[in-house]
Amino acid sequence: MSQTDNKRFFESLSGAGKAIAVLTSGGDAQGMNAAVRAVVRMGIYVGAKVYFVHEGYQGMVDGGDNIKEATWESVSSMLQMGGTVIGSARCKDFRMHEGRLKAAHNLVQRGITNLCVIGGDGSLTGANLFREEWSGLLAELVEQGLIDEEASQKYSALHIVGMVGSIDNDFCGTDMTIGTDSALHRIIEVVDAIMTTAQSHQRTFVLEVMGRHCGYLALVSALACGADWVLIPEMPPEDGWEEKMCQKLSAKRAGMKRLNIIIVAEGAIDRNNQPITSEHVKNLVVQRLGFDTRVTILGHVQRGGTPSAFDRILASRMGVEAVLALLETTANTPACVVSLCGNQSVRLPLMECVQMTQQVQKAMDEKRFEEAVQLRGRSFENNLKTYKLLAHRKPESELPQSNFNVAVLNVGAPAAGMNAAVRSAVRVGISEGHKMFAVSDGFEGFYKGQIKEIKWADVGGWTGQGGSLLGTKRTLPAKHIDKIAEQMRKYNINALLVIGGFEALECLLQLYEARSSYEEFCIPLCMLPATISNNVPGTNLSIGADTALNAIVETCDRIKQSASGTKHRVFIIETMGGYCGYLASVGGLASGADAAYIFEEPFDIKDLQSNVEHLTEKMKTSIQRGLILRNENSNENYTTDFIYQLYSEEGKGVFDCRKNVLGHMQQGGAPSPFDRNFGTKIAAKAMQWISRKLNESYRQGRVFANTEDSACLLGMRRRALLFQPVVQLRDETDFVHRIPKEQWWLKLRPLMKILAKYKTSYDVSDSGQLEHVVLNRPKESEAMAAI
Repeated sequence: MSQTDNKRFFESLSGAGKAIAVLTSGGDAQGMNAAVRAVVRMGIYVGAKVYFVHEGYQGMVDGGDNIKEATWESVSSMLQMGGTVIGSARCKDFRMHEGRLKAAHNLVQRGITNLCVIGGDGSLTGANLFREEWSGLLAELVEQGLIDEEASQKYSALHIVGMVGSIDNDFCGTDMTIGTDSALHRIIEVVDAIMTTAQSHQRTFVLEVMGRHCGYLALVSALACGADWVLIPEMPPEDGWEEKMCQKLSAKRAGMKRLNIIIVAEGAIDRNNQPITSEHVKNLVVQRLGFDTRVTILGHVQRGGTPSAFDRILASRMGVEAVLALLETTANTPACVVSLCGNQSVRLPLMECVQMTQQVQKAMDEKRFEEAVQLRGRSFENNLKTYKLLAHRKPESELPQSNFNVAVLNVGAPAAGMNAAVRSAVRVGISEGHKMFAVSDGFEGFYKGQIKEIKWADVGGWTGQGGSLLGTKRTLPAKHIDKIAEQMRKYNINALLVIGGFEALECLLQLYEARSSYEEFCIPLCMLPATISNNVPGTNLSIGADTALNAIVETCDRIKQSASGTKHRVFIIETMGGYCGYLASVGGLASGADAAYIFEEPFDIKDLQSNVEHLTEKMKTSIQRGLILRNENSNENYTTDFIYQLYSEEGKGVFDCRKNVLGHMQQGGAPSPFDRNFGTKIAAKAMQWISRKLNESYRQGRVFANTEDSACLLGMRRRALLFQPVVQLRDETDFVHRIPKEQWWLKLRPLMKILAKYKTSYDVSDSGQLEHVVLNRPKESEAMAAI
């Protein structure tokens, strides 16, 4: 591998002479096709031969046409398809020694010694067993005269890399499995639709979601829609739960709520390991409360549909990482699984992950439920804690009395997920004993005195609402600092939570600077990043960016489909983002774009020309549609119109062009499950930090916090959620273009280029380290607790 300043690049990593087979096994999951596409294209890109194994292990055992060489074009238009195009099957034959012997013979005949398996823990365990038996199987084949000694020597080692494709997110060692986010999208779409009909008729709905042994889907969808009750296998309800649940539902109705939602995982059990069915829950509600109650079993709807933007990016990243892992593996490297930790791809020993996954089931069987939750990982544990905190209101008598007043406001442009964050902050604040105040219309409303107390019930049903229900403006506080300080005194505000984009950071810096003149601002100040542009320094992700990405990807899918069956066509699509190219770049990766023009990576007429030539070449072979994304401020002269006209002129006779400006549709719509949960959980964490800071800084009857670390931004950095003083973020910020000086997602750009067949350089410094599964990560490594 070439080394430059301790960086590693993959250019000198060659796959020449190697053969890689890719297969999908077990239950299908959305995003599997994106993973297959990435493996095929990355494999071909580095010079390896890549084979499809159709119908999972069954195809490997049967051989023949089930194992076919893949071409670059054979994975075109695969990215947006759900399920698995190469097929998946449960295979009894592969469980038998004879079956594995046949499979080994079929692989050796084609010279395949690298296997990329996309499936659940059963599929991956089978692959590991196959690897362990490999030399013995080859010896048997030699003995039977099916292969010669030379072939046995040449193909003496089998290398395996796994990717976890499972909608249940039931695999230990990875924060998210391929397909989970898409399944959550399906569930939340159904819940949002059911809520309107339930409200009309004052009904209770019991929703059964998938998850035979894992309650992740049930728990996270309950968190994302604010369900009244959730039943999961890892944490069965206490004895007497029936009475408690009915009391809660009854109290909700008495509080003028017209509907109740109960979510049940299909594998839900009670403390005696007896199943709790959705029908049983329905009968309970009908018999004890007499409510009109209906059951909806979502079933295989959750497995279907197109993959979400998150799953496409995850699967594409994992697929590329899997090929890198196969190229670097040696005879002594254990079988590994490519996994996601925080925002980083990592490699973990396959069997360590499988063993821990099996320990969860064992703990549940032995009724060690607390341990089962811990074994699921910090993300699962935090989801459960947050759900309990937000769903069940303690009686007034049990709440601590803090006498602190905390104000919440939104600043900047609206972003989907802001309301979920406000709801979470208000409810956690009330649980901590504070009096919560809502400020309408940002700092403009603040200086005008648009401040009112907000109660627990006031934020009911907010999680699924797009935009900003509090109202938001771009006004900065500096001009009105006197009036704002006056309002702070009037309402005795002891802490401030600001939810917004780049403007929110500027606001916090202005308030911090005003501390020298106004004691009113010597209080805990906290900011949560919420902007579709994802241009806030100090965080890898912002609330709202995922929803915008999904809007872009859905639109790109439709636009590409509009050209199916017509002549060759190229679409030029303009995205929002200011000077930040996040939406264009990551949206390009998720929708299979050929190029994405952004401000951070300057381009000139030569680049445009080479892109046109590249597309022309592809169009002459077999690709029918091209997709070009352009960030709105990528270049003041090379406008969307200019690029459209250039491509139209240069592509004459080969392809025609169309252009689209996506505009504000990227800002609207209901928040995605990711944004609902990210907003909910970072707001809860921020309120707990505010409570801690308030208690630390309370002296002689008042709050006084004047240190740098009392004005912070809570952001996600690689694998951790961190509170960072806003003053320290100044040096990391380009204030002229309103973007961070360093942006993590720029490392993903080469992936898009590789998958679009451009020659490029790719920094793989973060790859290659085989890590170990850690039961409990350090306290603050809670990055994916944010999912």
